[in-house]
Amino acid sequence: MNNIFLLQKTPKEIDKLIANRIRTIRKRRKISQTELSEKSGVSLGSVKRFEQSGDISLVSLTKIAIALDISEELEYLFAQIQPQSIEEILNGQSE
Repeated sequence: MNNIFLLQKTPKEIDKLIANRIRTIRKRRKISQTELSEKSGVSLGSVKRFEQSGDISLVSLTKIAIALDISEELEYLFAQIQPQSIEEILNGQSE
């Protein structure tokens, strides 16, 4: 059995981690959920649900990141992923 899978977070855990980070940034900047909603164009209910459960659409997350001036973090999200094998490198050359 491969024990690495036991250490991996679930999708829900990752979503909640991201939500907690966004909430921390919002609070550090002294922005209320209502203000973030207005500034981002994301409904207040969606902002509250996101911060509580981590549940949000990608487009809403992007709007929130733009409103918090952290959209560059999303732009570089998977930019530095190194290939895991020679086969993956070769597959990438055919694009």
